[in-house]
Amino acid sequence: SPFFFGPPATSKKPIARLTGHVQLVNCVCFSPDGQWLASGSFDGSVRLWIAKSGKFVATFRGHVGAVYQLAWASDSRLLASGSKDSTVKVWEMKTRKLKEELPGHADEVYAVDWSPDGERVASGGKDRNLKMWRS
Repeated sequence: SPFFFGPPATSKKPIARLTGHVQLVNCVCFSPDGQWLASGSFDGSVRLWIAKSGKFVATFRGHVGAVYQLAWASDSRLLASGSKDSTVKVWEMKTRKLKEELPGHADEVYAVDWSPDGERVASGGKDRNLKMWRS
C-alpha cells in the first residue's frame, strides 16, 4: 500500500500532465523557492516549468547526450545539469540561457549537486572521479 505523509489526498489523479520531451524523462527537480520544476531527458534537453501550474516555460538545449541529473543552487537562480556528453552545464533562470559549461570529466556525468552556500558545484561520473568548481 502507498505511504502517505499526513492525510491521503482526496484524489489520486495528477493535477497536471507536462508533455514535450521526445525521449524518456530521467530526472525532475523542484527549485528550492518552489517557483520552478525542471526536467531532464534522454533527448538531451532540460525543460523548465512553472511548479504550481505545470505551464511550460523554456527548453534548455546544449547537451549532446542524455541528461542524467539536475541540481538547483540554493537561491534558485542557477540550475546544473549532468549529462552523458561528459559535461556539466549551468543554466541561468534570469536569461533562460547557458551560463557556463563545466567540462573535465572523461566520460558520462551521473551525479551533480550544489553546495548549500551556492559557491561550488560538484559532479561525479563514469570516469570514477569527482570534480568541484567554484560557481
